Amino acid sequence: MKFYKPTSPGRRNMSGIEYRKFITAKEPLKSLLKKVKSQSGRNSSGRITVRHQSRGARKQYRLVDFRQSLEKNAKVEAIEYDPYRTGFIARIIYTTGERAYILAPQDLKVGDGLAAFKEGDGLKTGYRSQLKEIPVGTFVYNVELNPGEGGKLARSAGTATKIMAREGGYVNLQLPSGEVRKVLETCLGSVGSVSNPERKMVVWGKAGRMRHRGVRPTVRGTAMNPVDHPHGGGEGKQPRGLKRSKNFWGKGVRGVKTRKRKNRSNVFIVQRRK
Repeated sequence: MKFYKPTSPGRRNMSGIEYRKFITAKEPLKSLLKKVKSQSGRNSSGRITVRHQSRGARKQYRLVDFRQSLEKNAKVEAIEYDPYRTGFIARIIYTTGERAYILAPQDLKVGDGLAAFKEGDGLKTGYRSQLKEIPVGTFVYNVELNPGEGGKLARSAGTATKIMAREGGYVNLQLPSGEVRKVLETCLGSVGSVSNPERKMVVWGKAGRMRHRGVRPTVRGTAMNPVDHPHGGGEGKQPRGLKRSKNFWGKGVRGVKTRKRKNRSNVFIVQRRK
């Protein structure tokens, strides 16, 4: 972590990540870049449908391979920064000469080899295999929900899922939220946890850094008029006058369950998060 001196009110308590200690590449690979048009929270007619979004700093999307072929061994060429992700990405080269981007796990270094994990091999960070071949108690990331679909679970910085048990063709995974969920044992997962765990401790410090990230200012509901927000109105600084807080459209927030009762995937949840 890098801590700034309080040279201004915005700099006070500001912190950041020392990317130079982790990033080894100066420029991304052009063949694995793609331009993504920013909608800035607007629909096709130009109306704002998602509040508090802006263009932000210009950036290009990295084509990350979430499937990661098991048939070919690979070697890590570089560790890079991805503006669309909280964790770092690794540029790998397969034995065939093909290059790809993957999510970089913690402690992965340039020159490390990547291959399919087989039972009997030592647990090495970044090795990818079917969940049925990985021992119980191992932490895995970039886990598939359906075989061949590509990783969906545990993809953000510092996250990982824990293999709790195996039974009946399914594997019980404990997610970062605390939820325990059943996943088919033929789904793929990578050993380890996603890189850049310090990301959650960053103090952004000033509004300018949030504008660069594409976040526009947010006005408090209590500062609005009654016609504009359920919390608005009153003389001076008044309490909201409601037992539970509501959002801009009058729906409850903070602790309200949003999952559908008849969701088809409910049968795969062994234990709900607290």
